[in-house]
Amino acid sequence: MIILKTPEEIALIAQASRVVAETLKILQKAVRPGMTTDELDRLAEDEIVSRGARPAFKGYRSYPKTLCASVNDQVVHGIPSKRVLKEGDIIGLDLGAIVGGFYGDSAISVSVGKTTERNARLMQVTEEAMYLGIGQAMVGHRLSDISHAVQRHVEAAGYSVVTEFVGHGIGRQLHEEPQVPNYGKPGQGPRLQAGMVLAIEPMVNMGGAAVKILEDRWTAVTVDGSLSAHFEHTIVIEPSGPPRILTQL
Repeated sequence: MIILKTPEEIALIAQASRVVAETLKILQKAVRPGMTTDELDRLAEDEIVSRGARPAFKGYRSYPKTLCASVNDQVVHGIPSKRVLKEGDIIGLDLGAIVGGFYGDSAISVSVGKTTERNARLMQVTEEAMYLGIGQAMVGHRLSDISHAVQRHVEAAGYSVVTEFVGHGIGRQLHEEPQVPNYGKPGQGPRLQAGMVLAIEPMVNMGGAAVKILEDRWTAVTVDGSLSAHFEHTIVIEPSGPPRILTQL
């Protein structure tokens, strides 16, 4: 069941989303060659707690960390560790926070030091696809209009959308209905309504779409070893016009 949020609930989601956005901004500036993903995790937790919020991912289905830090061929759910970042890596930073019992969720992909034009283009296309999907999140549109906008842009650029993982509704739970795939024909699925809060999050591979889960039961990687990028915003559908992006500063 899709739960439409009240203005009071949306205000709390917006507070949680702002904590996430501010923390991601700090992490983005902190990323550098030579640091470990564990250091980023500790920084993320400190920043969330200092803002009076709670980390959303730590403990969720036994996930052990605050941050998902996915490097290079890791698509999503990379567990922070002693892995040392190297010049030219790309890293996906996925983060959630809870305020007043409501969740905010967002992700960015950034380069570690200098990167190549090839890698930068992957991240650019993924972010563009996210915003094209968000642009379809309007009253009267169908859910798959979001999905189609993402897929069309990604595939036109010669990349693949990941199909095993999708966006989602968000509110009192981190993952609520509806699921928001990054692929599909337009004009299908539920009609979008004001008060829907969605996390729209394309995951895009430079090579094939196939992914597999590592033995840690969390980390998803590309089967062909190609690079992957991930962007995500939490948005609310407004009574008219474009959606409001809650995880954007």
